[in-house]
Amino acid sequence: MGETGQGLEPARVAEVLVWRPGGRPGRRGSGYRVGETCVLTAAHVVADPVESIRVRFDADLPEEWSADARVVLLSEAADIALLELGYVPAARLGAVSSPRYAAVPDADVVLPFTAVGFPRFKLRQDIPRPPLDDASSVQYRDSCHLSGTVSVLSNRREGTLELAVVAPPADVEPERSPWEGMSGAVVWSEGAVIGVVSAHHRADGLGRLAARRVERWYDTLSPVELDLMARHAGLPPRESLGAPGATHQVTSLAGLPDNLPLRDLMLLVDVLMTLPTLRAPGGMSFVLDSISSVIAANSPRDSRLRFDLIGVVRTCLRYPGTLDQFLEAVRLLEGPSTEVERVNTVTDQLARQHG
Repeated sequence: MGETGQGLEPARVAEVLVWRPGGRPGRRGSGYRVGETCVLTAAHVVADPVESIRVRFDADLPEEWSADARVVLLSEAADIALLELGYVPAARLGAVSSPRYAAVPDADVVLPFTAVGFPRFKLRQDIPRPPLDDASSVQYRDSCHLSGTVSVLSNRREGTLELAVVAPPADVEPERSPWEGMSGAVVWSEGAVIGVVSAHHRADGLGRLAARRVERWYDTLSPVELDLMARHAGLPPRESLGAPGATHQVTSLAGLPDNLPLRDLMLLVDVLMTLPTLRAPGGMSFVLDSISSVIAANSPRDSRLRFDLIGVVRTCLRYPGTLDQFLEAVRLLEGPSTEVERVNTVTDQLARQHG
């Protein structure tokens, strides 16, 4: 089974760098940007005592950026934490929708999964290039793209997912796990988040990791913490949690206010701009002709797609139910796609925020 939906985006994978009091290096971990300003990681990576936290994206690539972060949620019981970024480059703002979350069925099934993190065995020695031959070499950790299977009925008492992976090279540091630094990596199955890597149990061997299950968060987090996860990470109510690869249940936006805040309006507009149907010549007119004529008659049209969409969405908000018509027409014309899944994720997020 292949992954469907929005799924894992490399540019949102985070390295979490922690400094202890006195500027001493602390733990390293992994994470994932689950909203415009928030990163999801494991709680034990950023647990006290901590002096500062730095989060880095796309290290040593042309798009590299980093930011200081602070902890806004830390649950040791669930072993998850949310970090709020102190700075996001302008080019990285907008259309950062939350991922889809899913519950793994408690059944005799084996599911595929993927995850990206920065474990210790990926430690590399950077060799300086001319004209910096006299400079000191620098150690860094490269990314590790894991793929494997989840044996769902393992680790039931602990309440974790057992991730079966290809074992890293021989354990050359018996006192340390080669998987150090992988904690906090978000685990994906068929386009949905199903857990967060939390531990490597040495007795399980080098080819097994443990991850905290999304569905267990609801039993562990307090109502305040669940609200924070909903607002900052897009975690849906328990009853809305589907299974990996499940068909998306369309969310109505009929309850959105007609004065939707500009930030939320642009979040929807930006994901709509990625749809091939609307980007094609005449695509917008074709969609408008298939829904209520009042929208085409009252929308200020513009040759620039972004401004055209702003006008159409604002007009739809003034006529309850027509935004749902517009989105349904787009879904029918597009069919299943990554772009449509992004639209679905944003509509879910807006409905939760303004429902």
